[in-house]
Amino acid sequence: MYEKYYNLRSVPFQLTPDIKYFFGSKGHSRAIAHLIYGLSQGEGFIVITGEVGAGKTTLVERLWSQLDRDTYTIGRIATTQVSGEDLFRLAMAGFGLHDESTGRANLLRRFDELLQEHQAAGRHCLLVVDEVQNLSLAALEELRMLSNMTSKGGGALQTILLGQPQFRKTLAGPDLDQLRQRVLASYHLGPLTEEETRSYIEHRMKTAGWEGRPAWEEAAFAAIFQHTDGIPRRINRLCARALMHGALDEQETITLAMIETTAAELDEDLRAGTAEEAGGPPGEMMSARGGPGMIMGGIDLGVADQRLLGHLVARVSALEERLARREQMFQRLSNLFSSEQGG
Repeated sequence: MYEKYYNLRSVPFQLTPDIKYFFGSKGHSRAIAHLIYGLSQGEGFIVITGEVGAGKTTLVERLWSQLDRDTYTIGRIATTQVSGEDLFRLAMAGFGLHDESTGRANLLRRFDELLQEHQAAGRHCLLVVDEVQNLSLAALEELRMLSNMTSKGGGALQTILLGQPQFRKTLAGPDLDQLRQRVLASYHLGPLTEEETRSYIEHRMKTAGWEGRPAWEEAAFAAIFQHTDGIPRRINRLCARALMHGALDEQETITLAMIETTAAELDEDLRAGTAEEAGGPPGEMMSARGGPGMIMGGIDLGVADQRLLGHLVARVSALEERLARREQMFQRLSNLFSSEQGG
């Protein structure tokens, strides 16, 4: 709801990719250049790696928005923790071949016919595979085999592989030598610089209709970079929460103090969530309460029991504090919504 309070046309810091907000940093511009070069070759693999949230998917969305839809047909695979056979069928489904009862040989024949038809019509087939660091060697080999399909002596299918940095180590392994030889363009998408982080924030705000309200303190931009390491998705998450708090507190300036408080809150949420998944207390709740020989209900507790009790008491206390803050936040949201409805 902060976009209404600050009179923005849209939400500038969504976590889902939106090419409307694409920011052409130095790294993103170079990555686009590598993609365009790779596509110009008409065959083989193009590899783009980067940290989680670096903008790899947005990059491909941007490229896709610029491609001639009469020239390219694109198939996509987003779920990659699958077997080689499942990946093969996902690739077929990406190009409209969905019949699960059809055998592998028949699917390959139909796919070959599709490639031939597209080439005859002057179209190129492009397969985009996301999260490739999760693929098994068998699944990667499946992709290589598909890339071997040719039409009139040339490559009939191109593949873009998007993955996290560890995929580069996998790709360099001896088992993927044949696939590696078919990589025609490769680029690692790094984080934004501190200067680019500020420009990125201002770009997204202006795209959403920002006209200077709220103002941003100079120090706030530097703090955002420090807390996010220049990763776009992390920047979005921090800025969205800071703007929400700014709207709830009716603040006209996003200050350094607001960024520090919001970043600490996000870190606390992350630690609490991680501890809950692991079945243990959050990191900041690890101190024990009570000393040796502590007696509770007439029972002399041992050191291990005291620590466990301390963890539980601290955890309950922290959860109560978080719930109180959330309740206060929801009340502010409710009041803001009621005032807007009344207006």
